Amino acid sequence: MRFFIRISFKGSAYSGWQRQENAPSVQAALERALTLYLSEPVEVCGAGRTDAGVHALHYIAHFDSNNLDIAGKHHDYLYKINAILPSDICVHALTPVSPEAHARFDALLRCYQYYIHFTKNPFVQEFSLFCPYLLNIDDMNQAAALLLGAHDFSAFAKLHSNNKTDVCTVTKAFFTPVSSEYYTGIVFEISANRFLRNMVRAIVGTLIDVGRGKNDPHHILSVLVKKERNSAGSSVPAQGLFLFKIDYPYTIL
Repeated sequence: MRFFIRISFKGSAYSGWQRQENAPSVQAALERALTLYLSEPVEVCGAGRTDAGVHALHYIAHFDSNNLDIAGKHHDYLYKINAILPSDICVHALTPVSPEAHARFDALLRCYQYYIHFTKNPFVQEFSLFCPYLLNIDDMNQAAALLLGAHDFSAFAKLHSNNKTDVCTVTKAFFTPVSSEYYTGIVFEISANRFLRNMVRAIVGTLIDVGRGKNDPHHILSVLVKKERNSAGSSVPAQGLFLFKIDYPYTIL
């Protein structure tokens, strides 16, 4: 039987989602826990890669198991699998799906959020970028709106990624102010059918340059046209980036 598994993880200690020979990964930790508890070899297929240090609030993967009790006792299984997993990875749900369901290829939309704070705060530095500069949020949102639609995003991709295509369709891209007693900053949210490696972090870095007045909002169009990585801004650090949501054509827990 095939199962979708919904997890969240703090990515600080991992070299991303994907299994690697000489570095810790979320995929390897999850496979180790499932294999140990289910007493059978388990390979997990994730919805996509995340870069080293990137977090996920809502990540979907699938695996196949001969243990059919999972469907009826998934709450017990969640408790015991979470007891095996390290504290920075949590399983929230196990959902039986059809044998053809695929966590990566069936995903319709992926949504990321990037957090930026403006006042020094020791309690959020692992999950947000400290930016000491004044930013023009209106200009940044004007530039972000130019990303909507289908474009070649190779200027924002990590070099030599060997993608079949660099075209992605962005359906949402905007900054929202966030203010509370303990946190003052902005959150960038972007949704697309797919993302290239390093794409969100490079976009945020480019938009920060617009917010600082280094470039006008329409600079983003010239970056897209040039398709050269050095035409875009520097990539922001990974700690502020969260995979926020993944949408599928069917309902999962």
